Amino acid sequence: MTGSVWSALGDVWSTLWPIIVALLIFGLIVVIHEFGHFFFAKLFKVKVNEFAVGFGPALYKKQKGETLYAIRLVPFGGFCSMEGEDEHSDQPGAFHAKKPWKRFIIVAAGAVNNLILGFLLVAIMLGVRGEFNTTTVQGFVKDASSYQSGLRAGDEIVEVDGRSVYCASDLSYMMMTSQDDTLSRVVNRDGEEITLNQVKFPMKQNEQDGKTYLAADFGIVREEMTLSKPLDYIGNTAMETVSIGRVVWMSLVDLVGGRFSLNDMMGPVGVVSTVSDSVSQAADDSSGAGMEYLLYLLAMITINLGIVNLLPLPALDGGRLVFITAEGIFRKPIPQKFEGWVHAVGFALLIGLILIICGNDILRLIRG
Repeated sequence: MTGSVWSALGDVWSTLWPIIVALLIFGLIVVIHEFGHFFFAKLFKVKVNEFAVGFGPALYKKQKGETLYAIRLVPFGGFCSMEGEDEHSDQPGAFHAKKPWKRFIIVAAGAVNNLILGFLLVAIMLGVRGEFNTTTVQGFVKDASSYQSGLRAGDEIVEVDGRSVYCASDLSYMMMTSQDDTLSRVVNRDGEEITLNQVKFPMKQNEQDGKTYLAADFGIVREEMTLSKPLDYIGNTAMETVSIGRVVWMSLVDLVGGRFSLNDMMGPVGVVSTVSDSVSQAADDSSGAGMEYLLYLLAMITINLGIVNLLPLPALDGGRLVFITAEGIFRKPIPQKFEGWVHAVGFALLIGLILIICGNDILRLIRG
């Protein structure tokens, strides 16, 4: 009986610990974002009323100087609450009383921190992998459709269906999101750009979501990554980071363009579930491939968070930057009450969207 209890507890723990790690990772990404706001607020003598990880009731809080530090119940987020951020304040250190350029830096710092973190994660990922994936074709599987359509070993793929390709992440995204099995490609072959209009690829069905995607029937050249060539290492890391950011941007454009629906989006619940699965796989995989994928996923999440926060939408950092920029251009502050209402409405809509997406996340988990 005792053995079965311990076995049951072991099963529960094996399920829980990856989720706990995923929540901690997600929380760390948020803390790094909010710390960007916090650091520059303190640097520019803005009063920070509270620095919190999570939302809802406080699990832990401690007052230190003028700032309350708190860990709150709901781990999907956090905030850095500054005096005079959303309403007028006559207290010293009010956010709205600072010069526009200082407020701009404070607001932008959170997203910039996420992009820097993404760069560091990509650098570690490439170090774990030990190589950098190029866009040059190395070889083909037997009876490859793409070879029969004109693609050749040594071709450097520079464009797919009118979209430029800079590294392997671009190429993967374009193939994963294509709605046709035949693509146009521009390749660099022996120094000459050649257009291949009808390159055909096999299709495969993903076991998890049942959707059909293009399958690559060719291999790509991989370059060794080594610290003995620091400039190459930094350059490839920067290229991969920019590419991930570009994939995030293209996915947003495709969402607005109707290629994706809200059902294809993933919210906090889905992100934590995906990260927890990746944590578990990384722990069980001794080859390093699981850890590589986990690092790529985390880089994608933090870069996504940085880019989305810079969108010029109410309640997001980008929306606040629009108001600050307008003030700097017209030399006149936007009425704070008006800006507050705009952000309040935007926040309500944002929360509604998040709830819808989280509902879809939960339904996907229930369906398995």
